[in-house]
Amino acid sequence: MSTPSVFVFNPIRSVLKTKCSRTAKFTGLRRLASTTDPHPRVCVIGGGPAGFYTAQHLLKSHPAVQVDIYERLPIPFGLVRFGVAPDHPEVKNVINTFTQTAQHKRCSFYGNVRVGKDVSVKELQQAYHAVVLSYGAEGNRRLGIPGEDLTGVYPAKDFVGWYNGLPSNKDLKPDLSSETAVILGQGNVALDVARILLSPLDILKKTDITQSSLDALAASKVRRVLIVGRRGPLQVACTIKELREMVNLPGTRPDMEAREFQGIAEALKDLPRPRKRLTELMIKTAQQNPAAEGAAPRQWGFRFLRSPVEVLPTSDLRKAAGIRLAINQLEGSGEHARAVATGEVEDIECGMVINSIGYRSLPIDPAVPFDPHRAIIPNMMGRVPQAAGLYCSGWVKRGPTGVIATTMTDSFDTARSLIQDMETGALEISAVKPGSQAIAPLLLKRGVRPVSFSAWEKIDAEEMKRGKSVGKPREKLLDVEEMLKAAHS
Repeated sequence: MSTPSVFVFNPIRSVLKTKCSRTAKFTGLRRLASTTDPHPRVCVIGGGPAGFYTAQHLLKSHPAVQVDIYERLPIPFGLVRFGVAPDHPEVKNVINTFTQTAQHKRCSFYGNVRVGKDVSVKELQQAYHAVVLSYGAEGNRRLGIPGEDLTGVYPAKDFVGWYNGLPSNKDLKPDLSSETAVILGQGNVALDVARILLSPLDILKKTDITQSSLDALAASKVRRVLIVGRRGPLQVACTIKELREMVNLPGTRPDMEAREFQGIAEALKDLPRPRKRLTELMIKTAQQNPAAEGAAPRQWGFRFLRSPVEVLPTSDLRKAAGIRLAINQLEGSGEHARAVATGEVEDIECGMVINSIGYRSLPIDPAVPFDPHRAIIPNMMGRVPQAAGLYCSGWVKRGPTGVIATTMTDSFDTARSLIQDMETGALEISAVKPGSQAIAPLLLKRGVRPVSFSAWEKIDAEEMKRGKSVGKPREKLLDVEEMLKAAHS
């Protein structure tokens, strides 16, 4: 018979074990809390998805970290508010998660603060243990061709900002007087723009699109939208969801060139499933008989293997009258195929050209390293080299690619790097830092009045009130001064 084991309860030992396990659960640390600042302070620059996801993971992963989010506009949420198409309200539901983060007891939001102008990154570094740059990509990639600056040529970012109520784009006044519009680029943003240009007003009236944009689209003469890409159908950058929305858009019919899909069907069996389904839908759409579509008044279509050479001007050299495209052929296959000009060109008559070849991050402060060629902050897993305590997440970290879910994963990775640096001692957190208590007096002295999250909620309430009066989910305030007036009412 075996000897029974004896259990002796030690209350002190039990308490210590419980306390240690909780510490490990929250931080994964094997260090004494008394050797460090009990409240590590982290500053996040940028109130868009990258900023909020970074803050969310930091708050979840550390029991004492305090996070302050600084945003240049009086309003939060970045591209969720200003980039997501108004007819995609389900994508904006992530705002509910961001609101929970902003209302966390260890998180504060400071809108209307322009980092690099109202306060420097060095000043923030002095006040916080760590600074995370998550300010996105507010610049435009240029085409670099003659005629790019003519009236009627617009970056997609500005056009999207116009119909989504971005204050800096509220006065865009795009010229919608021509029948044909050409969009350069075949990603999801390009299809968003095409869909907004061609959508029936009855659909748009139920969204949070700005009233001024709705009025302009009501008077639009645009009836045909061509979506141009430099490579072929197998390299198109949009997703099947966006393509399906175009195919099913009421009052429109596809305008595709079947010859551009010759030989594509034979390649289907070797494609990954998402790419295969997308390509199958394109082929099916291209094979439709336009005559069988009835009298649909509006058309859209892809044009492949074409690169912009020049925007052709009107006789007075002021406005866009057309675009000259180089005809390409592919060298290689799949994602690595290269477009090579054949020497042939094609001219398309159009009065509107929208450049949707991508966004671009900009330098924020001389103290922050920046790669002008790649338009990102150089980093290793979110850590900025030779800059202790400086991190980055989102588009300014990896470039303007991916969807919101991609940004979430990327931002969580940066937060994990920061937490790991706290654990290993690579990030010094032993000294007490004042955080916003040091920044607030600087802003006050410089005439800057930050907008808290509760003050943003006043703006939010005013927008929903205005929207309700006209049967919309919200009517966005377009002017920063008007936002500030509502916030501080």
